[in-house]
Amino acid sequence: MTTEPDTTETQTAEPSTAAPAWRLWILLVWHPAAGLPVDPVAVLGLDENRQPAERVVRWVPLVYEPAAPWRERLGETTSSQDIERWIAQSGGTCSLEPADVPEGALDLTHAADLVLDGLLAEVFPALPPRGDV
Repeated sequence: MTTEPDTTETQTAEPSTAAPAWRLWILLVWHPAAGLPVDPVAVLGLDENRQPAERVVRWVPLVYEPAAPWRERLGETTSSQDIERWIAQSGGTCSLEPADVPEGALDLTHAADLVLDGLLAEVFPALPPRGDV
C-alpha cells in the first residue's frame, strides 16, 4: 500500500501579496554653513498596517542638541496626519524628506537602520562643517 503525500497545505497556502505599508522619512534640521535644513538628524519609519501605526525612530549619533526640534515634535506617537502637517510646515528650521524602503529590509526597524547607514556613509561626509555660531 502506498500513500501519497498530503499536498492540501501546499496547494492552499498562497504567498502573501500584501506589501508592507512601511514609509520612511529623513528628518532634517538647519545646517548653518549650508543655510538650509539639510542636516539629517534621524530616520522616521511608520508601519501604517498596524493600529495604532508602529513607529521607529533612529537618531543620528552625536546630534542630540541639533535634533531637539524633532524630539519636541515627535512626542510619544506619530501619525500620518502629523507627517502631512510637518510636510506643510517644511522649509524653516526643520524639514523632512521621504526615503525609499531599502531592498532586502527585513522589518521596519531594519529598513530605518539601512537608511541611517546610508546617511552616515554618503551624506555626512559630503556636508560642510556645521560652523555653528
